[in-house]
Amino acid sequence: MGRNLVYPKHAANTVNREKQRATYDLGVIHSIINSSPVLHVSFSPGPSEPFPATLPMIGQMGSFDYPSAGIDEPLDCYVHGYVSSRIVNLARASKGEGLPVCVAASKIDGLVLSLTPFSHSYNYRSAILHGYATLVTDEQERLWAMELITNSVVPDRWKNTRVPPTPAEMSSTSILKIKVVDGSGKIRDGGPSDERVDKSNEELSNRVWTGVVPVWETLGQPIAAPENKVAEVPEHISSHVSRMNEHNQAYAVDAAVRSKK
Repeated sequence: MGRNLVYPKHAANTVNREKQRATYDLGVIHSIINSSPVLHVSFSPGPSEPFPATLPMIGQMGSFDYPSAGIDEPLDCYVHGYVSSRIVNLARASKGEGLPVCVAASKIDGLVLSLTPFSHSYNYRSAILHGYATLVTDEQERLWAMELITNSVVPDRWKNTRVPPTPAEMSSTSILKIKVVDGSGKIRDGGPSDERVDKSNEELSNRVWTGVVPVWETLGQPIAAPENKVAEVPEHISSHVSRMNEHNQAYAVDAAVRSKK
């Protein structure tokens, strides 16, 4: 049985609170990143700006050099942005390894309702990555990353659209590749964690409902555009909607009854 690959622990990515919920497993962390529709990418805008900048971006883990690499292997994080956006300009002008960035993702799986307000919580999955962002200039890699990111929205969407992109589209969009230095994840599942003194309080226990309200992301029924001329919703879309709804619900319900982390 093989050993799971893990990210090295550094000061920036080591989880200090609720350490039992921490994970450094590449597969788990990459899965959280890939299943999050929006990634929050933070960076320093420069010495004249007092505050860090954070952008919501679409991205995906992958390896251009080793496209068959599994989710549990070393991967880069690809994100796309407008050609003249601030983060793209900073990455373009960066020296050495690239622009230092932090990528954050989170998923809510349940509302954990306890006997006291202090013990309320969420079931959740979260992940962070630290790395260096550089501008992808190789045209093959740019196209590969665009296809990777497009298919992360709906599988096989790239080949079911008008491709390849036009020169104007290619010139207006930039791809950033983040070489990951370290990462960590944190997962909470299970039911409420009440204090023993509260659980032994009969009056309180008989009055306050406790448990978990599962939360999952739901994809609705596709709604055709006014200009749409295709009568039936394509299978690559309808199957994705059904598959994701079943998966997301099953995960949230299972997380609610799993042993607490």
